[in-house]
Amino acid sequence: MYKKEIEAYMEAHKKEMVEDIFTLCRINSEKMPYKEGMPYGEGPYRALHRALDMAEDYGFAVTNYDNYVMTADLNDKPAQLDILAHLDVVPAGEGWKVTKPFEPILQDGKLYGRGCADDKGPAVAALYALRCVKELGIPLSKNARLILGTDEECGSSDIAHYYATEKEAPMTFSPDGAYPVVNIEKGSLRGEFEAEWEPITSGARILSVEAGVKVNVVPSKATAVLEGLDLDEVIPLMEKAEDKLGIAFEIQADESRITVTALGKNAHASMPQEGNNALTGMLVFLDSLPLEPCEMTAKLHSLLKLMPHGDVTGMALGIAMEDELSGKLTLAFSMLTVTEKGLHGMFDSRCPLCANEENVLQVVKAHMEKEGIHFLSTKMNPPHHVSGDSDFVKTLLRVYEEYTGREGKCESMGGGTYVHHLKNGVAFGAAMPETDNRMHGPDEFAVLDELVVSAKIFAQVIVDLCK
Repeated sequence: MYKKEIEAYMEAHKKEMVEDIFTLCRINSEKMPYKEGMPYGEGPYRALHRALDMAEDYGFAVTNYDNYVMTADLNDKPAQLDILAHLDVVPAGEGWKVTKPFEPILQDGKLYGRGCADDKGPAVAALYALRCVKELGIPLSKNARLILGTDEECGSSDIAHYYATEKEAPMTFSPDGAYPVVNIEKGSLRGEFEAEWEPITSGARILSVEAGVKVNVVPSKATAVLEGLDLDEVIPLMEKAEDKLGIAFEIQADESRITVTALGKNAHASMPQEGNNALTGMLVFLDSLPLEPCEMTAKLHSLLKLMPHGDVTGMALGIAMEDELSGKLTLAFSMLTVTEKGLHGMFDSRCPLCANEENVLQVVKAHMEKEGIHFLSTKMNPPHHVSGDSDFVKTLLRVYEEYTGREGKCESMGGGTYVHHLKNGVAFGAAMPETDNRMHGPDEFAVLDELVVSAKIFAQVIVDLCK
């Protein structure tokens, strides 16, 4: 019911929806330093308030939860469906070519800009789904609520704040994945480790290494400062590393110091195979240099042995595994800071249903400690699984099939969403299975037609579940 009306409404409001997406995407809403009344800094605060104004302008009852989360309710009926999306973004990163990260454009049917796909575009599509049902006057007996948060990329403390006072709806989906339905989200281990040593003050040595902007992003840039080496011995080894790794290296010399920058390709840590890790590439290069033997170089060699360049399954750490439902374990070595006295690093591993602390965390800890590296992490985030046989999931799949003509089925993903800890929560949209939105990478984009059909699908789901 109402399919023709829903489709006509969305087609008529397509241009307006794009304008609203761009309004939000022009705001740099990556996590920023805390300010009074702004738990995640000025950017997420501005995005939240702009979305509040937008929803209120469209006639929805809105609530601001202490500038952590906002909600927009379709009606005042009993709770039935929550739609969770987020307004924060990962940092812009390097390598943008089509447009600047926060200057969104529509080109060749694609919306380019940070957040267009993850997750402001889908958030606005969900808002338009509610708006469609409201403005068409479709009678419902239950409520659908849009929940927009501002800390999904950095731990989801916003949603924890929300659910400290609010109950879960009987059904929840987040348009922060891909179609058809993601009913399995892998568990995760964010491995943190450190080591210390006595600095050396002479000879060919590393003064510092810096790589990574966030634990859940494969780093596209790594920088090392060297001392006591000649350019004529460094450059050939750098060129050799470039040929071997497909990573570009840049070099600057300043008196006795040489600064080397590795430029790879970033990617979401749940799909490390899509990137080219500048951090591990830098370690390969550093391992080839004629450096003074010391504890620092030994520890960096150990890290490279445990997480070699190109190993995205945890094979060298002894944790490679997979199962039929959720697939392979993945691993991205994503952050490293090295000083003359020690190192601190992190990796991001997405773990299948068969993973647990005994066969992953304890195994990593044993390998790290054997190399004299102190492993700090003590817990894993467990996987999330909702039965594909539930009426809720079956409704989502049926509507997806009706509006796309494609087969609806359940999928697993490595990325985590807001629904990870919700009893009856799944990820649903807003990208088609074959679309690579370059999430967390340069030139992130969303396909306009996919956002429009998503808004249609979400509207139909609201009607079918809340009637």
